Amino acid sequence: MIEVLRLSHRLLRDQRISTHVALVARAFGASKMYYSGTKDKSLEESVIKVIGKFGGPFSIEYEKKDIELIKNKKLSGFKIVHLTMFGKLIQNRINNIKRTKNIFIIVGGEKVEGEVYKLADFNIAITSQPHSEVSSLAIFLDRYFNGMELDFKFSDAKVEIIPQDMGKLLKKI
Repeated sequence: MIEVLRLSHRLLRDQRISTHVALVARAFGASKMYYSGTKDKSLEESVIKVIGKFGGPFSIEYEKKDIELIKNKKLSGFKIVHLTMFGKLIQNRINNIKRTKNIFIIVGGEKVEGEVYKLADFNIAITSQPHSEVSSLAIFLDRYFNGMELDFKFSDAKVEIIPQDMGKLLKKI
C-alpha cells in the first residue's frame, strides 16, 4: 500500500499544486493522499470528482497534525519516504525501498520541519536541484513500479480516455 502526505497546503497559493499531487498519486498507484496545512473543501471536491469519473481506489483526507500522522504510520509498519532535493539520489536508494510494500511518501510545501527528515526512513532526492513536488512524486512512483503504473486500470471508472494522435476521445464504460 502506498499513501502520500502533502505538507503545508496553503489555500490561495497551493490549490493547483496540491490537486496535481493528488492526481499523480492516484494515477501512479497510491491509494490515499493526506494533506496538512489549511483545510480545503475545494481541493477535496476536485479530487473526489476525478475519482467519481475516472475511478479509484483512491481517497483524500485532511490531517491537522501531520507529525503525529507520520509517527502513527511508522508505528503501523509503513516505511517513510520523504521526497526532498536534499536527500540521497533515488537511483542509489530505490532498490532498498522496493523491498517494502507499505510506503508513506511525504512531499513538502513551504519549509519542511527538521523532524520530518528525522522521522523518514529515506530522504530521497530525484535531483539535487530545485524542482516540483509533483514531478518528484511522479518520478518516484514510476521508478518504484518500473513503469507498470502507466498501464493501471480502475475497475470502477465511468469513462476511459482513448489515446489519439489528434483530438480528445472519452469512452463511457
